[in-house]
Amino acid sequence: MKTADCDILIVPGLRGSEAGHWQARWAGRLPTARIVAQDDWHAPTPAAWCGRIAEAVAAATRPVILIAHSLGVVACVEAVPRFPVGVVRGALFVALPDVEEAPNLPDLVRAFAPVPRDPLPFPALVVASRNDPHCAYDRADDFAHAWGALTVDAGESGHINVASGHGPWPEGLMRLAGFLKGL
Repeated sequence: MKTADCDILIVPGLRGSEAGHWQARWAGRLPTARIVAQDDWHAPTPAAWCGRIAEAVAAATRPVILIAHSLGVVACVEAVPRFPVGVVRGALFVALPDVEEAPNLPDLVRAFAPVPRDPLPFPALVVASRNDPHCAYDRADDFAHAWGALTVDAGESGHINVASGHGPWPEGLMRLAGFLKGL
């Protein structure tokens, strides 16, 4: 699959994606990509966030590829039962937070627990860092396994955001291209 053949829905996490974040850059660079906007990036609720994602998937005119970061990953997985069957063809999930066990997350994201563990009805890659402060690598791999997704070991990459030095993140674009090629 090529990017021109699909609608790429980019789903940021808590506080959205700042201008230098790889998601914001990809949204500007990939012609079929758009960011799924939330009403409130600073006070997320599962119903509102999952509803927005499900609306964006339902409104797509081509097969959908989800690209989610952080809390956006959890919201996407929670929204899956609301998706029209067969519309989402794949997902790239990056730096999911462990909303169940990570001790350093704000209480407002704990409302997204528990994280669904049902197998996903589409192929997915879960990119996880060995030193992500919001999710232990083993936990990310466990979630990926439950979802039927492949885990991509990003090494010691922090939370794979601007603060960890991942502005443009060309390695991620290469990973996305390889993933799409296999669909």
